Amino acid sequence: MDIQSYKTTYVNNKTSDKNWVIVDAEAAILGRISSNIAMVLRGKTKPSFTPFVDCGDNVIVINAEKVRLTGKKMTDRVHTRYTGYPGGQRFASPKEILEKDPRRLIELAVRRMLPKTRLGRELFTNLYVYAGSSHPHAAQNPKTIAL
Repeated sequence: MDIQSYKTTYVNNKTSDKNWVIVDAEAAILGRISSNIAMVLRGKTKPSFTPFVDCGDNVIVINAEKVRLTGKKMTDRVHTRYTGYPGGQRFASPKEILEKDPRRLIELAVRRMLPKTRLGRELFTNLYVYAGSSHPHAAQNPKTIAL
């Protein structure tokens, strides 16, 4: 028997192979695409997944303004934020968020699906969301994936 085959191997920051991927959000449902993006960012789609290491890919999301929500969620759902001051609670619907900054809706959805730890904050820095179909990451030779 080969003794090495029974050892658990862990990936660290130096040995992880981080790739660049493009996701097109045109006509995609927000929750479904966000959960898939969170899995790719976390590294759960790789066989070498290690739960306490940033071993996921860098994700570029294009056409963020064309994402959709089912039913009446675009107008009826309420996103709450707090400014930190007394009486500073602010409410916005996804429609208002899309009009103000189209990237923000996907960023909020993905951020809330990542771990609420320092690892989650580090993983969120690997997400790049763009409203249009162009992006400045052509030098990284990203691969297009369909989620």
